[in-house]
Amino acid sequence: MILVGNSRGGARELAAHLLKDENDHVEIHELRGFASEGLKDALSEIQAISKGTQCRQFMFALSMNPPEEETVSIEVFESAIEQIELRLGLVDQPRAIVFHEKEGRRHAHVVWSRIKADEMKAIHLPYFKRKLNSIARDLYLEHDWQMPDGFRDPSLSNPLNFTHAEWQQAKRSYIDPREIKQVFQKAWERSDSKAAFIAALEDKGYRLARGRKSFVAVDVHGEIYSVARQAKVKVRDLKARLGDPNDLPSIESVQAEYKADMAQKLGAFQRDLIAQSSRHAYDFKKRHTALIDRQREERLRLSENQKTRWIQETKRRQSRFRNGLKGLWDRLRGEHGRIAKQNTEEAAYALNRDHREKADLSKRHLSEKRSLKAQVQTLREEYAEQHRTLSQDIEHLRARLSSPTLEP
Repeated sequence: MILVGNSRGGARELAAHLLKDENDHVEIHELRGFASEGLKDALSEIQAISKGTQCRQFMFALSMNPPEEETVSIEVFESAIEQIELRLGLVDQPRAIVFHEKEGRRHAHVVWSRIKADEMKAIHLPYFKRKLNSIARDLYLEHDWQMPDGFRDPSLSNPLNFTHAEWQQAKRSYIDPREIKQVFQKAWERSDSKAAFIAALEDKGYRLARGRKSFVAVDVHGEIYSVARQAKVKVRDLKARLGDPNDLPSIESVQAEYKADMAQKLGAFQRDLIAQSSRHAYDFKKRHTALIDRQREERLRLSENQKTRWIQETKRRQSRFRNGLKGLWDRLRGEHGRIAKQNTEEAAYALNRDHREKADLSKRHLSEKRSLKAQVQTLREEYAEQHRTLSQDIEHLRARLSSPTLEP
């Protein structure tokens, strides 16, 4: 669990940040040691008390981020918070605990008052970063979580020590030379004019050009082929059907045309890919919004149902006590005490039941969000791979068509 803390002021700004609805769900889990019932007012209490001191950074704010792949219970968060309080000397200080859920992950924020009200002094927090790192490392070990490299070896957390990932260039798959010969031979056999032969070759990805001695053909990769050799036709027969080779464009101009045409084609592929990616992103955004709306509705419905049930159960428990002389008689014979004990036990059971229901719903919601996030991540990786492949194709094409060529 990554722990990041700092001393700070700005109670109003911090409360606004913690209550932002950019998260899928925000829950004020605990307000301890405050007279106020809301987070904004509670943090304002800390600031008001700090006015009697010279401390400007009167709060200690902590973020707690568990491993992304782990489902961490509230009890684990609470246990970690108690350890942090003990190590930092913040035991029994007023504190607020806020849980955030976003993209299928739950993390926590804790805010303590640094002001000891009975002494009107700020609590000193020496080496708190080192202490937090030590606690974080212990949490990874305690819960058998996959430990980040930065915790194993401090030098590994320094980006300057990282190496660049190696990108493997896409390799062109050459057609079997025998198939190339067949293309030229069939094109020659099926054409009876220069225009027909040019069309037949271009249909297979070859364009005629002017070579140093006779006719050549150029493919999309800039490779040069002798037409006479590939088609097994004598040069005089080529000239008889195709005319003077000097009337054809040069090899360099054909390569430049291919470079422009292929760049345009691959660019169109990229634009189509971006459009598809945008459509899928919009679709996932709609699904995400619908999911969050449904989850919020389910949580609100559960909360309202629990409140209604609690009121009904409280009334039922209270109705067990009799009034008047009958109630006095119940007290004298100990019946009143027995009922009070029964009510207390039932109330405790009801609280635990409500907590379990809430935890189960939260767990299911986290699972739903993670499932959707996994789908998004898979699609992003697929699009990223296609973008990389297209970029490699473009670079490969530029390199091939820009390099010096030799006529066969």
